[in-house]
Amino acid sequence: MLRVVDLPEPHARPGEVRVRVRAAAVNPADTLLRSGVHARALAGVPVPYIPGMDIAGVIDEIGPGTETELSLGEPVMAIVMPLGPAGGGYAEYVVLPAGWVVHAPAGTDHVAAATLPMNGLTAQLTLDRLALAPGSVLAVIGAAGTLGGYLVQLGRHAGLTVVADAAPADEALVRLSGAADVVARGSDVAERIRARYPDGVDALADVALVGPRLLDAVRDGGTYARFRSGGEPGGHELDDSGGITVRTTFVPGYAGRTDKLHQIRRLAESGVLIPRVATALPAAEAADAHRRLEAGGLRGRLVLTF
Repeated sequence: MLRVVDLPEPHARPGEVRVRVRAAAVNPADTLLRSGVHARALAGVPVPYIPGMDIAGVIDEIGPGTETELSLGEPVMAIVMPLGPAGGGYAEYVVLPAGWVVHAPAGTDHVAAATLPMNGLTAQLTLDRLALAPGSVLAVIGAAGTLGGYLVQLGRHAGLTVVADAAPADEALVRLSGAADVVARGSDVAERIRARYPDGVDALADVALVGPRLLDAVRDGGTYARFRSGGEPGGHELDDSGGITVRTTFVPGYAGRTDKLHQIRRLAESGVLIPRVATALPAAEAADAHRRLEAGGLRGRLVLTF
């Protein structure tokens, strides 16, 4: 389904900048786009459909009259919405509103920077919506993955006590990310968390999309955070249940939030947020990257290079 095509070169209009893409992360949302899950949402969008939600590269064109702190040739990173008419980030050139693009973190190469915008913003949006006080207990299910790892790192930075799940081979990685407590992953993970925290945790982030049975780990009055990537197969539907508030994290809510993307940049520069890269592949091998992601077991993002 994924193949290389030639398209007309896009140009920046007023209020826009063009990024010469050097790296684009491969995310689960990209595989959903390719699989046909988004077919209805793509009605009316001209083909070809271009996946990709986050990119890193350099500014090589600034639209007429565009007010921006960015300069030609500067390394940048950006979040991209592939369901829009301009398509996604798997492209040599991407034109975006200037406010969607920020400087890449100093000392970070293009490949590492490409893993930060979408996953970093998703993690930060989750914490912002949970609004937990320092010292609160946050459980992260799926902590060994990229998004889960970023949530653990940012949760620790926010002063939270983070309990995470992990397979034995991943426990050291999850603890290195900042988890104060680690329980074995598996179908009974909610019971394992309750055994450690008899009153239940203050909030739980279900990065692994396990579903409603994780509510048993959350205290009365606590919060369950679920993640929406545009209609995941087998996705669960939840209402507020047993006094537990359900929050849905959908990263387009932070698209265009330059302040939040700058925050992710600063956290990466300070060493709070450490990019997670599995490996880099040439962009022409995107189909293989999707197969590898769907096979599971990665501990970091695959990144396509241009």
